[in-house]
Amino acid sequence: MGTGNPVIWYYDLALVISLLMTGLYMFKWQKHYDAHITLVFVLVPVINLGYALMAHAVQLEELIAADKLTFIGGTFLELNMLLVICAICDVQINRYLKVFLYVLSAIVFLSAMTIGKNTEFYTQVRMVVVNGLPQLEKTYGPMHTVFRAMVIVFFAISVGVIIYAFIRKNQVSRKILVLLIVPMAFAMVAFFGGRKWIPGIELLPGALLAAEVIYLVIVSRISLYDVVDTAVDSLVQNGDTGFISIDFGNHYLGSNETARQIFPSLNNLTVDLTVKRSKSFAEEILPRLERYRADNSKKQSNYEKGDRIYMISISPLFNNRKEKGYQLTVTDNTRDQSYIRLIQNYNEDLHRQVEEKTAHIVEMHNNLILSMATMVESRDNSTGGHIRRTSEGVRILLGEMGKEEGLTDSFRKNLIKAAPMHDLGKIAVPDEILQKPGRFTPEEFEQMKAHAPEGARIVHEVLKDTDDDEFHEIAENVAHYHHERWDGSGYPEGLKGEEIPMEARIMAVADVYDALVSKRVYKGKMSFEKADQIMMEGMGTQFAPEMREVYVRARPKLEAYYSSLE
Repeated sequence: MGTGNPVIWYYDLALVISLLMTGLYMFKWQKHYDAHITLVFVLVPVINLGYALMAHAVQLEELIAADKLTFIGGTFLELNMLLVICAICDVQINRYLKVFLYVLSAIVFLSAMTIGKNTEFYTQVRMVVVNGLPQLEKTYGPMHTVFRAMVIVFFAISVGVIIYAFIRKNQVSRKILVLLIVPMAFAMVAFFGGRKWIPGIELLPGALLAAEVIYLVIVSRISLYDVVDTAVDSLVQNGDTGFISIDFGNHYLGSNETARQIFPSLNNLTVDLTVKRSKSFAEEILPRLERYRADNSKKQSNYEKGDRIYMISISPLFNNRKEKGYQLTVTDNTRDQSYIRLIQNYNEDLHRQVEEKTAHIVEMHNNLILSMATMVESRDNSTGGHIRRTSEGVRILLGEMGKEEGLTDSFRKNLIKAAPMHDLGKIAVPDEILQKPGRFTPEEFEQMKAHAPEGARIVHEVLKDTDDDEFHEIAENVAHYHHERWDGSGYPEGLKGEEIPMEARIMAVADVYDALVSKRVYKGKMSFEKADQIMMEGMGTQFAPEMREVYVRARPKLEAYYSSLE
């Protein structure tokens, strides 16, 4: 410890305590501590060592060497304190500015290393004894002025950063901001006050001890404020989450114990070797990585093992803000997936029941419509079966209409279902007209023609609350316009050409063909040859011209169907 001089004891004790503080810091050290804080705890003992050696020096050379030792820490300490403040206050310093500040500190440091050899830092140095202690009496050179200016600038920037953070950074603790300025303030006061207040004693070693104490308080708090690191540490410690790191070349970088329990094959993998060395692990993981590389949205997938279901999440692996590979996070998702499957099974069962109920309602609805059409038909003087026959005729015609006509599957289905409704309006026609065996008078024919708009009105009322808008429109058009003619001479609106909806054009062909080849009380059934002649003559006048080729292709099937009814 030296002699019994209390000042020497002060310097020696300051060195010992600073080393203990650094040891305590290393004991508390965590991987997410900022590197500049670690440098502060390294530089303070170096500075205090210099002061302790100065107190024990007996020659000028020893005194100069010890003084140089204080500048090893002194030229870099203020800069690292500044960088600590910037890191904690979340203020980014430009990379090139940081390099410049380090170069400036290095230049000042190298200049200090020439003390005793040239006059840049100290123009003159000599050893004097004050109160029984050796001291270096010096005359300051230009580089020492630069050193002082640099210390003042670093302090001023630090104060500015803290004020800025206090005003703009809500995610930085105000208590920490106050604590941050204290170490630098202590160092500044001790550096510039020094022996002016207590002759023969440097206050800086004691100020640096106080700074270390405050930094220990700060690091114990900021480790809690780092939400990302504390969250990761909590996940790792809880043991519920597995972590696996893989670089871009599919080389294994490491994993935690939880991951190795889920994937035992990881225990056989060596760091830096390709994961392909473990066939089972590669088969499970590499396809997921390939999907993620192709589409970053595919970052989650399930992995089932026994009765457990794990969620594997893939995200970029960063090192110093650069992507280096992939981080795989594996969490036990059994409970959530079981709940999801329960909900899915319930929804599927519910959907099936709804489909069954809906199908039953639709069937009842269709039967109701068919019953209404059959009731209307029973009042007519036909031989019966007109509804069934025309519906089949529509089906046959649609079967011969290819994709070039642009008919959708839903259109075909809805037209077949709507065909039985085409004559619903006849319910409003008086029996004496509907059942008349002979030809209608002009007045009677006008009443008969009213069945088309009346049928459209009935269909509209029956289907107005249905959710199937396409079926509603097709059924209404079939009832309303199946007696319109291509040349415009039909009824009830006298529509012409393309004005007639496609569903009505198709219905007209099936309706007229059935009327020709079927027996009525006022006429016998016509031969297929005669009916075909009339149908072909009507193509382009009564019927749409595009129906000609359709009818020609459908004629053999129509004749076969009607022959089967005899």
